[in-house]
Amino acid sequence: MAISSISTGGNLINNAQMNIYKKLLILVLSLMSVNGFSQSIYTVSSPDKQIVLSCDMSTNSYSIARNGQIVFRDSKLGLVRADEDFSKNLQIIKVSGPKLIVDNYSMVNAKKKNISYRAVERIIETKTKSGKKMNITFRVSNDGVAFQYEFPERSTDIKKITAEATSFHFVEGTRAWLQPKAEAQTGFEHTNPSYEDYYRTGIATGTSSPGSNGWVYPALFKSHETWLMLTETALGRGYSGTALQQHSPDSEYKVNFPQPAEVFTNGKPTLFPESALPWKTPWRIIVIGSLKTIAESTLGTDLALPQRKIDFSFVKPGKASWSWILKKDDSTVYKVQKKYVDLAADMKWQYCLLDANWDQSIGYDSVKVLAEYAKKKNVGLLLWYNSAGSWNTVKFTPKNKLLNHADRMKEFARLREMGIKGLKIDFFAGDGQSMINYYEDLLEDAASNQLMLNFHGATLPRGFQRTYPNLMTAEAVHGYEMITFSQSAANRAPEHMVLNALIRNNFDPMDFTPMNLYKIPNIKRATTPSFELATTVAFLSGIQHYAESPEGMNYVSTEVKDFLRNLPDSWDDVKLIEAEPGKSFVVARKAGNKWYVAGLNGEKLKKVLDLDLSFLKGKQAELITGEVGEDSKPQFFTKKITVSSKGRITVPLQENDGFVMVFN
Repeated sequence: MAISSISTGGNLINNAQMNIYKKLLILVLSLMSVNGFSQSIYTVSSPDKQIVLSCDMSTNSYSIARNGQIVFRDSKLGLVRADEDFSKNLQIIKVSGPKLIVDNYSMVNAKKKNISYRAVERIIETKTKSGKKMNITFRVSNDGVAFQYEFPERSTDIKKITAEATSFHFVEGTRAWLQPKAEAQTGFEHTNPSYEDYYRTGIATGTSSPGSNGWVYPALFKSHETWLMLTETALGRGYSGTALQQHSPDSEYKVNFPQPAEVFTNGKPTLFPESALPWKTPWRIIVIGSLKTIAESTLGTDLALPQRKIDFSFVKPGKASWSWILKKDDSTVYKVQKKYVDLAADMKWQYCLLDANWDQSIGYDSVKVLAEYAKKKNVGLLLWYNSAGSWNTVKFTPKNKLLNHADRMKEFARLREMGIKGLKIDFFAGDGQSMINYYEDLLEDAASNQLMLNFHGATLPRGFQRTYPNLMTAEAVHGYEMITFSQSAANRAPEHMVLNALIRNNFDPMDFTPMNLYKIPNIKRATTPSFELATTVAFLSGIQHYAESPEGMNYVSTEVKDFLRNLPDSWDDVKLIEAEPGKSFVVARKAGNKWYVAGLNGEKLKKVLDLDLSFLKGKQAELITGEVGEDSKPQFFTKKITVSSKGRITVPLQENDGFVMVFN
């Protein structure tokens, strides 16, 4: 059992005290052994020894310390199956020794291309009094902790989980940045929950969510000088998506299952997780460290299910033009869409998205003609679909074409023959197990027809993009369309976008549909043109749909157009330069031999950023800034800058402003 220095309430135990503590603990354990007691406390340390997880199986609990300071205390483990309670009175069968886990993999739509995951693993095998078995697997990496439950026995009869005892118990004084989960069947045409709300920022842990459906992942916290982020991954077909419960007394957050309406209704409407055995639950993930650690962590995909054995060579990340964001429903006609194909071609963007009702306002035959026109210009078409089912009352079409395998394969084959590259599927019902399975059904059938997918009105992807690389992006955000609907949303946009860059977009692609450089009809944008431009680098999406029109692009300088034409479609590496939730976000992304640095100022305050760019010491870059000129026309300014010999550079920013740098 490894022991390091610990502290509670900020009081560090010194080395002399720790040595006494170790001797006393060893004596206690030896006395327990002599008297027939078995060990119940097991620890797992990260490879760099900075994070230590301690599991006490006598109480089915765990705690976590970073650099000797407790960040999680007596948090609960276990779950309840309909046929057995695995949350208490577990007997230990076997405990494995520490084992180094290494996994190397590649991604085409993430913050890094080539990723190496290293963690120390220990597995605790347990059984209930009646002999039913459950294993708990812990993995501790340099950037956090993950654990997973497993039922290793074999059984053909279906087992059902009714509750999780799992909890995340924070120490006193921890603050939180959390987004409420909407009530099922509320909102536009009964389309909630769809992870489209504002974050509650810097609130005290223990604050109840405003609705009964809890708080969504990812969830960000700060305990003393340590930042933490909670999420989950590897749902597979055996689990529902979960959240954090509405109430968290004493700052202890428990796992919340979906509401009854969050299910796929055109089949068995499974809500709670159920499966035959063997069965593994999702990984519960706790990222731990500095904000830099949080922003550079890849745990959300490190622990996702590996890529399916399907040919994904057709998957091509890129950028898309999109009329609906500014021109709404009336723009989905052939003449307008042809202009947006031309815009994509001129900007060297790979795609053009046709939104709802295209089947009625344009028609399959004319879309095929448009697809042939677009192909000649090296542009592929993407088409909108209604997820359909009785879970929403949305009238937009096409609908009722994706609800079963036979219909999907017929429709997907037709689209492939037309030359269509992908679908945007909208208005899902939530996180019940049957709805999660529907997502997987769509991804698998689309992949077999070489189609890429974008989920809107949807749940958080939770690592689906690693398992199915044809999942290019997902909304699950109060995105740019909301800014076009109301001035109040536009006024809140700068802080909101900075928060989402750090939290929502941290592990999973986000279809915020950013970048309006000219103007929004009937709305006064709160951000500068250079803030908008910076979101093209700050936000991550396998296909980035831009909120600019052909007319608006006419007011954009040649230098900025060339920047957008040459902007990489995917990234090789990432470094967080500076961040403060809702206030600032500065990130560096690498593609090939170039580094792109983007900064966002989420505050209505002028500021001067003093940035540490030591890894680019002495390098020269082109800096792009901008402001709103006469008649809302964007004015951009470019100049050459050099990082000092000390590796620092200063960038002045206006209110709600941003910048981009390109280092060759």
